[in-house]
Amino acid sequence: MATPVLISPEEYLKTTYIDLDREYVHGEILERSMPTILHGRVQALLCFLFELLRRQHAVFVMTEVRHAIELGAIYRIPDVAVFAGDVPKGQYPEIPPLVAIEIASPDDRLSETLRKFSEYLAWGIPNVWLIDPEEAKLYVYDETGLHPVKSLQLPQYEFTITLADLELPHQ
Repeated sequence: MATPVLISPEEYLKTTYIDLDREYVHGEILERSMPTILHGRVQALLCFLFELLRRQHAVFVMTEVRHAIELGAIYRIPDVAVFAGDVPKGQYPEIPPLVAIEIASPDDRLSETLRKFSEYLAWGIPNVWLIDPEEAKLYVYDETGLHPVKSLQLPQYEFTITLADLELPHQ
């Protein structure tokens, strides 16, 4: 296994990448999986559904934005993040969103996804969701781990996302 090259958070935050943005964890730059067409389609549908919700409730959706999970130490990039209330201030959100969603890609590692989810919970994100479009499965993550579900829900908004909403076959 190669030794990781460590850089400062300041250097990370001013770096842009030609292909896909990277995440930053305690000085180490982490590559992210390249999205597939199906991944992109699910991401677009999620944005559409949350924009419909925004017509009735104060929510703000964003994709592929660095979040300061631990200022100066951990910067993660959820596929989709949904904030309650106003648009976050600053260049990178420093407050937890209402929802963080990861969309699985075929080459994702479950151990890295679970590590990221653990950081999301510790930061205070109340709704951590995983969508696996290849397998047409939905999951929620909480203090007890990753759990398969039939739908992803925000009961306080009477909002539900199903496999059909994401144009994925139900099994």
